[in-house]
This record gives sequence, structure tokens and C-alpha cells, in this order.
Amino acid sequence: MSKTIHIIGGGLAGCEAAWQIARAGGRAILYEMRPAKQTPAHKTGNLAELVCSNSLKTEQENSASRLLKDELRRLGSLLIEIADRTRVPAGHALTVDREIFAAEVTRAIENEPAIELRHEEVTTLAPDQTWIIASGPLTSDALASEIARITGSERLFFYDSISPIVDSESIDTTIAFRASRYGKSIDGTDDYLNCPFDRAEYEAFLDALLTASSVPAHISEDNPHDNAKYFEACLPIEEIARRGRDTLRFGPMKPMGLTDPRTGRRPWAVVQLRQENARAGSWNLVGFQNHMRFGDQARVLRMIPGLQNAEFLRYGQVHRNTYINAPALLDATLRLRTHPNIFFAGQISGVEGYVESIATGLIAGVCSMVPRKFPRETALGSLCHYVSGADPKNYQPANITFDLLPKLENPPKDRKLRQAEVCRRARAALDQHLPVDHHV
Repeated sequence: MSKTIHIIGGGLAGCEAAWQIARAGGRAILYEMRPAKQTPAHKTGNLAELVCSNSLKTEQENSASRLLKDELRRLGSLLIEIADRTRVPAGHALTVDREIFAAEVTRAIENEPAIELRHEEVTTLAPDQTWIIASGPLTSDALASEIARITGSERLFFYDSISPIVDSESIDTTIAFRASRYGKSIDGTDDYLNCPFDRAEYEAFLDALLTASSVPAHISEDNPHDNAKYFEACLPIEEIARRGRDTLRFGPMKPMGLTDPRTGRRPWAVVQLRQENARAGSWNLVGFQNHMRFGDQARVLRMIPGLQNAEFLRYGQVHRNTYINAPALLDATLRLRTHPNIFFAGQISGVEGYVESIATGLIAGVCSMVPRKFPRETALGSLCHYVSGADPKNYQPANITFDLLPKLENPPKDRKLRQAEVCRRARAALDQHLPVDHHV
């Protein structure tokens, strides 16, 4: 009789976990409360709906993000395979048409006989069953209370933000120009639209941004110490701007590697727009997550050159994310030390990023069938090491970076050579970890 695993959450982690369980000969029961009960950020009932961005980050060779994706490809990740098939132009980034991506994942899960999909909310965990909790950062209050009861710990929170999306026909392409930074692109095309600022335009925009009215972050009544902490990599642009008048110019509005064809010079600052879907009908303001009130948001963002007549298909928003204090609770296979039949995966475990969520879903799915640590030298193993071994007193959500992987014993002085060697070592370690029939 095949082993049955119950999975809560039909997001990236939950879908990947279910797929891996099916591949391993098990049976997965996947629970997704949407569309009957929606979250503050989701809009559809599809599985694996991407809400914050449509980018799975860089595909540049010998980068930490590429290493993690390559390990997932090597292990037969369903979601990375679908991401590769549904990608849209975005320079060196793996960026997808989010609607097609979610539809493809939903179709694959629904058509897999070893996966049973149930559209219902789970609020209690039967102790005699094996569970993977992949309910995501927008976990319902009822389930969050159940998790707190089982783990005996308080929930942790951070605030995340969503970038605005504009209709392509409302962008003034006599001002916004096509280019990829430094001309870098997978196929040599100019994949981004770039809205260039001169100095006076930038200063006026900054003044308007800093005086705009913001939507206050929701503070939980049962957690008065929840004081609107933001994940550093997803700071709202207003928070970045408050750190100094040039901070945006060296962050999401950096102009390096771009030349305005109207002037032949590098702009003072730039807002980049990234294609949202295959038909290029909408564009995302890259790195422009914010929590301005919608009226102020429209007024301020229409000060961006080229967006003076912008029609917004989605405004930027802020939502609260939930995660557990994983180092105090989980082992390196992502299961609870006190309840070895319960695993955690995705952002609720304290990883940040789409690929990291997929990765922990794969790990939890594999380990729920046969618990086995991934090698520390791999990106997958290092992500697990961070989640289970970081300082629980100062635990913060993390993306995959080279800092999470073990240092080389005799590292080359050149940074690129060091990174290449770390990637080579990781590939070799994964080769040794895999059974012979996985080798290609």
C-alpha cells in the first residue's frame, strides 16, 4: 500500500511537494482553500498563483540563484520545468507569464492520478497522519493558531509588498525605451522598457514620494509587538527613499548600463518595466513595491517619464506574511523535531523567494517519503542548513546566496572563479547524492 501524505497549500511549495511524492510512488492529498476562501493577495483559484512578481530571478551562469534552479532541474522539479516552458523575455532573469504558468501547474496536478486535490480549508492536523504544511505566508488565522498550538511557539511576521502593473497601451514609448542593462539578455534582445529621469524629474518625483499618504500596516491585536518589519529585499520604495535622497538611484532606480537614445547619455535615474505576459499586454514596475494609498500612488507614479498617462491594472500593496521560527523547530529534512510526521515547506518555513519555496517543497516531498539530508555543499542542502541551523533569536527570511554555502578551503582570489568553484563542488556533491539512474 502506497504511503499517503497530506499537504496544506496549493502554492509553489505544496504543488512541488505533491509532485515529488507522486514521482516517488506515494499518494498526495493536496488541500487548497482557494477559491472558496481567498487571501488578501490572491485573485484566482488556480494553483501556484504568483502574486508579488513574475520573476524567478537570474539565470546567469555561476550565480547562487541559477545553481539552485539547476539542482531543481536535475531532480525533476515540475514547477521549474513549467517555468522554463512559460518564460517571457526579461534579460537574464527566468520570468514567466504568470497566468499561463499557474494554469499549467493546475493542469499537471489535476491530471496526476496519485494526487487528490481538495478545495477546502484545513484548521486541525490529525496526529496519526503525515503532513506537509506549505500554507504560505498568507496562512489563515485558524491554521496559524493550530500551528502555534502544535509547535508551542509564537508566530513571526514580516511585511511584504507587491509592485504595480500598467497596461502596455498606456505607456508612452516615445519616452520609455527598450534595452536590457549592459545589453545582457538570453537571446540578445532588448527585453525591458526603461523610463528615464533627468535630475530635476528625479528630485520632484522623490519629493512627491516622500510626502505621499501611506496605507498603515495592519498590527495584529493579539501580537502588539508586531511592528511592521519588512523583508530587506522587498522594501517599499518609500522606505528605501527615507534612507537618503540618492538611495533609490543606487537601488531599484539605478541607471547603470543604460543609455537614453534621445540624449545618447546615461539617465540620472531609471524605472524599468518588465513584461508580465506572453502577449506583452501588461508591464510590471520592477522593484517598485509600495504601500501608498491608491490615489497618491496613481498621482506619484504618473510622474515617471513615459507613464504620465498610465492605466494601472494593479496597484502596489502591502500584506503581512507569516513564518515560523524554523531553527528552533525543524531539522535539516524540514520536519518538526517534536512531531516527525509534520514537515514545513515554502515561505512559512522562513525562506524568501519563489525558487526557494519550490526548493523546500521538493525537499519536504522527497523527505516525507524517505527522510534523507541533502549534501551541505549543495544549494538545496545549504538552504536546509540555514532553515534548521540559523540563530533562532535573530531568524529572518532568507534567499539563496553564496553566503549560505560552505566556504572553500583554498578559495581563488577572483570572485568569479570562487563562485564557479562553489558551483562545481555543489554539482559534484549532488551527483554523489543521487542514485545511479538519475545520472545523465
